[in-house]
Parts: sequence; C-alpha cells; structure tokens
Amino acid sequence: MPNDFNQQVIEEFRANKGRVGGYFEGARLLLLTTTGARTGRPHTTPVGYLPDSDDRVLIIASAAGAPRHPAWFHNLVANPRVTVESGAFTYEARAVVLEGEERDRIFARAVEADPGWAAYQEKTERVIPVIALHSLAEGGPGHINASSMGEALKVVHDAFRRELELIRAEMNDSAGTGRGTLGAQLRVNCLTFCAGLHNHHTGEGLAMFPFLEDRHPELAPTLARLRDEHDRIAELVEDLRRVVGDENADPDTARREVDRLTTELEAHLTYEEEQLVPILDAGA
Repeated sequence: MPNDFNQQVIEEFRANKGRVGGYFEGARLLLLTTTGARTGRPHTTPVGYLPDSDDRVLIIASAAGAPRHPAWFHNLVANPRVTVESGAFTYEARAVVLEGEERDRIFARAVEADPGWAAYQEKTERVIPVIALHSLAEGGPGHINASSMGEALKVVHDAFRRELELIRAEMNDSAGTGRGTLGAQLRVNCLTFCAGLHNHHTGEGLAMFPFLEDRHPELAPTLARLRDEHDRIAELVEDLRRVVGDENADPDTARREVDRLTTELEAHLTYEEEQLVPILDAGA
C-alpha cells in the first residue's frame, strides 16, 4: 500500500529537482528505489543522506527509532542494486551495509552533526544500520534529470547552489554551538562539495567547452573568460580544502572561505547560464 505522505514528497522532489518544503525543507534528501524482497517490485522511498565521498553517500535505517528496520532496508539487503535520485541525477548504486568500527565511527559522525540520530538509537534496542550507496555510474555522475542540454547545465548548477546553501546553514549552526572546531561531518560535506565542483569544471573544460568552440567560434571570448573563472574558483576551492582539512579548523575562518567561494561561484554560474544555455538549447 503506497504511503500518501511519501508519495507527495516524491512528486514534489521530482518536480522541483530535489527541493522540497514542509517537514523535509532544508534537509539533504534522496529518493531510493529498491526491489521488493518478497514481491520483486520497485519501491521508492524518500531517505535522508550524508555526503561521504565522490562516489558514495550514506543513509541510515533509523525508521525514527522504531523497533524494526524499515522495509527498504530489508529490500536492499536482499537486492543490493538500487536506484538513487539526487534531484539533479539518477544513477544505479550498490548498497553496502557497514559493520563494526566503520559503522560506529560514521554513526558517531552523524550524531555529532544531528543529535536526532542518537535519540532514535535510544528509542530502540536494535543497532540502527548505516548503509553506503556506491555509485555504479561510469564516465560521469549518472543521468541528468533534464530534457535539454541547457536545462541540464542549469539543473547541475542549481544542485551546487543548494549544497552551498546547506553548508552555509550548517556553518552558522556550528558557530552557534560555541565549538572551537568544525564537526567531522561538516568537514566531509565541504570536502565532498569541493571534489564535486572540481570534477564538474574539469568535465566542462575537457568536453563541453571544446564542443562549443568547434561549433561556435564566436564564443571564444566567453569561453576564455569562463576558463579564467574556473582557475580563480579552483584557487578558492583549494583554500577551503586547506581550512576544512584541518581537524582543528576554526569555524569562523571556514565560514569566511565558504562565503568567498559562494560569491565568486554564483557570479560564474549566472554568467555561464546567460551565455551558454540559449546556445545549448538552440543546438538541441
């Protein structure tokens, strides 16, 4: 029996490329499609996630502290190949249930970022599972949820904008706690964002820009400016990496670096969209 609340979230998530309001507003959310352990049918569920690296994200089978694991957990144990929708991308992934020290370390990292996970664990006698979703996409992050090349560029850019919004909010929350250093998960969030942005700009430089240069020689000045901006943003990304890579990183310094990157990146993304989206869509 479909869950009406979940279905509303799924529809809003897909319509708004990953942005939802209400209970999940401001949360990192993905859509997880598993294969029913008994039925063999696909089941899609909204699930909160934690960034972890370029090729994997983490989910936690808390079921809000219920005495039993959620149905989607039993499904992925039986059938570890799953489909992940991030808003911008859809891709196949392999689910791996973490065990022992790795599970405990990552769960502790999650609790440090959000004490609600500890509250869920206290409500139940079961050990709440932590699962890594390893992307199986080759040659890129997966299928972009867009109907044209121009829309695809905008969708990917908006995903970076949203992640920066979340990181900035987390930075402010961290400052409010009075801690002298950044939390471990917040540092991972920043480093994962930096890696994703680097990969995106590398892909543009190797594929999209040469493609446009070949077909639109008049874009040479625009593409030269965009390449220069890539270099400048790469410097800011490296500055942020250095700060947050330090386990004793000062939150105020990290927040200033995030603000610097946000200002430069937003100007860059806006200019790139203004210049390239009409041409990419016209070419389609």
